[in-house]
Amino acid sequence: MGKRKSRAKPVKRMEQKVPTTFDCPFCNHEKAVDCKIDKDTSIGSIRCRVCNESYQMITNYLSEPIDVYSEWIDQCEAANQ
Repeated sequence: MGKRKSRAKPVKRMEQKVPTTFDCPFCNHEKAVDCKIDKDTSIGSIRCRVCNESYQMITNYLSEPIDVYSEWIDQCEAANQ
C-alpha cells in the first residue's frame, strides 16, 4: 500500500505594518511624532509630543501616515531653501 500525500501547510504571510510614530526633525527626539489620518474629513495631522510642532495636509483614500510625514519633511526642506 502506498502512503497518502500530505497536504501542504498554509503559509503565513507576514503583513508589513506602516509605522505611525516617527523621529522629529526639529527636536531630534526618536518616536516623538504621532500621525493621525481622519478618513471622514480627509485631513492628515502630525504632531511632536516634545516640541509641539504640528502639520496638517489634505489626504486621499490611499494616503498612509508615512505620506503625511514625508510631505512634512519636504515642506520643512522647502522652507529652509
